Amino acid sequence: MLASPASPAFSPLAEVPNLSKFVIATRESRLALWQAGHVQSLLQARGHPVGLLGMTTRGDQILDRSLSKVGGKGLFVKELEVALEEGRADLAVHSLKDVPMDLPEGFQLACVLEREDPRDALVSNRFDRLADLPAGSVVGTSSLRRVVLLKALRPDLRIEPLRGNLDTRLRKLDDGAYEAIVLAAAGLKRLGLAGRIRQVFEPQEMLPAAGQGALGIEVRRERADVTRALADLAHQPTWLAVAAEREVSRAMGGSCSMPLAAFARFKQANELELHAAWGDPEAADGGLLRVQVSGEVGELAQAVALGSAAAAQLRAGGAR
Repeated sequence: MLASPASPAFSPLAEVPNLSKFVIATRESRLALWQAGHVQSLLQARGHPVGLLGMTTRGDQILDRSLSKVGGKGLFVKELEVALEEGRADLAVHSLKDVPMDLPEGFQLACVLEREDPRDALVSNRFDRLADLPAGSVVGTSSLRRVVLLKALRPDLRIEPLRGNLDTRLRKLDDGAYEAIVLAAAGLKRLGLAGRIRQVFEPQEMLPAAGQGALGIEVRRERADVTRALADLAHQPTWLAVAAEREVSRAMGGSCSMPLAAFARFKQANELELHAAWGDPEAADGGLLRVQVSGEVGELAQAVALGSAAAAQLRAGGAR
């Protein structure tokens, strides 16, 4: 797994974009600002002046309902895309798992950075492992994927909704609303909170979401100048792996209302192994269906084909 880089120093949020520099549109949560600041520092190290434009998205505002009921994870990126379209920003930094599978016309994913830890993590103030929780314990998660995977591991637990940014979720745990919560390990590590992790789930236990742990940079398609500046930041193995994962989701409908997991990693130089899982939230045990495919992948088209093959296997097995 990749080491977590030190938090970068970044400039105050830019109110008005300066045409002589790049402006990054970002959500204003602490994790989103870290991610944008990380990209800012990488670009500045390559001689590009960069400012930040902080924004609040609909996904940040709606906290009383699950994402699957209010429009999906695209709620976290729409306002940032408007800033790009209006010329107030030049690029947007996203947690890739929050990015819809199909971008609006005129936009493109211009860069995928090297992945942090893609795994899920258990955070608890009383228990070291999921297996240690007493029957009936309340575990919080905002993800249907995690719901079905947790049910498969511990059908005797109570899985309850958990919304809000990372700090809000941790505060709800500390206030006693949950015995444990499940979060992405990458976010905790990026904010220097790895010490709060009690257990990291290996992919064979809890398969990650497509793109989890990776940062994606979105730009307007006509902005060749920005795309050129980002080329040096791209990490091709990560990009190929997440392309396969995201194609599974796209081929299955691309909605966060679907309890779907996909995770790929290179086993040898060019051999990509892709695991995918689908579940039924209404089933007591999660009703999991798992598939695995592998193949030689050296370009995006091959990664997409592998993801399509995994989705076909899921559908053949009864996933809907």
